[in-house]
Amino acid sequence: MPANLPPQYFDAEKRYRQAKTPEDKIEALEVMLAIMPKHKGTDHLRGDLRRKIAKLTEETERRAATSRASFYIRKEGAGQVALVGLPNVGKSQLLAAVTDALPDIAEYHFTTKSPNIGMMKFENIQIQLVDTPAVTGKDSRTWLNNIARNADIIAITVDLSNNPVEQVEATLQELENIGIVPISNNPTEATIGRRQRKMLIIANKGDLVNSDDNFKQLNSHYSSLFPVISISASKGNNIEVLKSGIFKALEIMRVHTKSPGQKVDLSDPVILKAGSTVKEAAEEIHKDFKSKMKYAVVWGSGKFDGQRVSQSHVLQDNDIIELHI
Repeated sequence: MPANLPPQYFDAEKRYRQAKTPEDKIEALEVMLAIMPKHKGTDHLRGDLRRKIAKLTEETERRAATSRASFYIRKEGAGQVALVGLPNVGKSQLLAAVTDALPDIAEYHFTTKSPNIGMMKFENIQIQLVDTPAVTGKDSRTWLNNIARNADIIAITVDLSNNPVEQVEATLQELENIGIVPISNNPTEATIGRRQRKMLIIANKGDLVNSDDNFKQLNSHYSSLFPVISISASKGNNIEVLKSGIFKALEIMRVHTKSPGQKVDLSDPVILKAGSTVKEAAEEIHKDFKSKMKYAVVWGSGKFDGQRVSQSHVLQDNDIIELHI
């Protein structure tokens, strides 16, 4: 089946060939992947692009880890979420509310001078949260330029009691100033050539005066663009809703593996991109499984539990798979 690639794909491919740094190459590859139509004719090419991105990402991470001036935060868990916002919106308090981290928390501006990291438990997985210095801080641009570009999700955090719409606009502008923009469904826009990132809005301090009315205004402005979640980190309100919203925004799924005749371990799932196939799961579990696998048995997304499926079978969150080689 022909790939039928659009002209914008070849423009991005040209930028990839001309790119001088791994970061620029990754950016071009991600645009190519976003533009590429999804059908059987592009399966091989899509896999090739993902392998190139993984290799370049590993190279970038290795280089960053050996740099003395590195502001790189190594990813851990099922995904990395950067908490980004203006001063005193409650990012540090949020981090403390959902993780075991102990950041400095105060009412004055610019309390966070450097990133704080915590692991947020969601059901049977851990998600990494990175509390970044305020976007308007003196040294924040260096941190943001590295952390926000690398994160799987940017969580714009706002104070619901104080003009949250203006806070989002200001934060988006600061991100755009360093070349980071929300993912666009139209790759022909001016967003091409910039680092596109998934974003959501965490509307904090929902327990304060005017927060309800301000949330309605915030939601009407941005709900068509980003998930918008209202919480109160200080009171613990809607924390579970936030965790679920972050998991959904990561666009990942959990797959559990079992050996023939053995019980399944549900405590340590394999993390895959949502919509992954049995073949992609096998490759993630072990590089040799993809070529040696004869068939798989699935509990969950099959027509019945214990169904024998092909490598192209699309998995769902919390499926159990048994690979036969």
